[in-house]
Amino acid sequence: MSLLPNSTSDSLLEQAAYLRTLPAIRERCTRVHTLAQKDGLQYFEYHPENEQTVVDFCAAIIERDFGTNYVEIPPHGRWRHLDSGRPRIQALLNTWASSPNPPDTKEICRRLVDLFIVSVLLDAGAGPTWGFTEDNHGGKRFTRSEGLAVASFDMFASGMFSSDEEQPYQVDAKGLSNISTPDIALAMQVSDDNPMVGIEGRAQLLQRLGGALKEGKEFFGGGDNARLGNLLDFLEAQSVKSDAGETIIPVSALWAALIEGLNPIWPPSRTSLGGVSLGDVWPCEALRDPSKSETASEEIDPSILVPFHKLTGWTTYSVIEPIEKVLGWKFEGKDLLTGLPEYRNGGLLMDHGVLTLKSNPPRSLPVDEQSGLPRVSPAHPAVIEWRAMTVIELQVDRIAEQIRTKLGLDPEALSLAQVLESATWKGGREIAKIKRPATGGPPLEIESDGTVF
Repeated sequence: MSLLPNSTSDSLLEQAAYLRTLPAIRERCTRVHTLAQKDGLQYFEYHPENEQTVVDFCAAIIERDFGTNYVEIPPHGRWRHLDSGRPRIQALLNTWASSPNPPDTKEICRRLVDLFIVSVLLDAGAGPTWGFTEDNHGGKRFTRSEGLAVASFDMFASGMFSSDEEQPYQVDAKGLSNISTPDIALAMQVSDDNPMVGIEGRAQLLQRLGGALKEGKEFFGGGDNARLGNLLDFLEAQSVKSDAGETIIPVSALWAALIEGLNPIWPPSRTSLGGVSLGDVWPCEALRDPSKSETASEEIDPSILVPFHKLTGWTTYSVIEPIEKVLGWKFEGKDLLTGLPEYRNGGLLMDHGVLTLKSNPPRSLPVDEQSGLPRVSPAHPAVIEWRAMTVIELQVDRIAEQIRTKLGLDPEALSLAQVLESATWKGGREIAKIKRPATGGPPLEIESDGTVF
């Protein structure tokens, strides 16, 4: 079967399988980007002449923070957020090493995979007012992604995700199944004075994660004792040895494990095709062929579906780092990964005028009374266009490549993961703070349900 399905002949199941692959993200987002070049989007105008402004802004941030020491730029991943304010991961490693029965290298990596994945899955937008205070370490308050990371670290270190009192440092099926919304609210310090967006969605996601681990024998071991870190066994079984004796893992194997193994965690209201829940896949109305009338069928037209799989991509970037650092395994095919379609990267493009909202969209965007900014759900057609444009603008011959050209580098010297970490994600946050100093929020607000962005 061809990788790219023919929607007139292939089954819905084949198309559903395709829409959950890495190549599908780039292919479908490219369709949206191509439309934008012809002014064919419904909600956004595309101004490629402003890309250089983004490149200059991002290159200046890299120069400010790293000079020309590009090798020191870390990859984009959860590690940095977990270490916000202090080196928590190394402190955790030191604790384990000094314990009466220190874990072996593989168990250390299992624990980190447990922590990193559950932390990423709790990383959906929490809103502009929520924060987490680390009382035992100077009372510093962390907000947004850093706050969620520090909170999830505390939850992990306290054994909240484990059902084994003798081994608190794990995330297992039984431990997750016992978590409730009040548990999450208490652990994340949620109150009337410290409200969090999507708190129920997070608790439900963790409960569904417990079910996915229990059922996911191939990837996580199955049963009550199944854990995220057992993913290492699946990956090792997919590995090959290099001539130098290194363990080489295809990125596609990690992606497949996360897409398939974690598929049950996504809300049932998400897009489905042929009875298969697709996760972070949404219809883009701008792709609909105007010459074809809509049918009475309840099945959505597969040709207008655009996959993003943002949290899966964020998880992939985040898990690769501890596996490579701790076990010394190498991942092959990292160039298949895409930029992340979330509000920092997308906000960077809007705040620099690469993308601007049209003055006459098909339907007006509701405006938040407090911020005065458009506020829409993740399913809104404007958000789908925004995210698709972000994926393509971050790479190919666009922002990432233009940054490399400006700095005289190639992809080996400055990977996309490094660009995301040192330039676009950070740049999106910095320009947001300049443009909207009161909140530092994005130019287009998303109604988070605790599972997107």
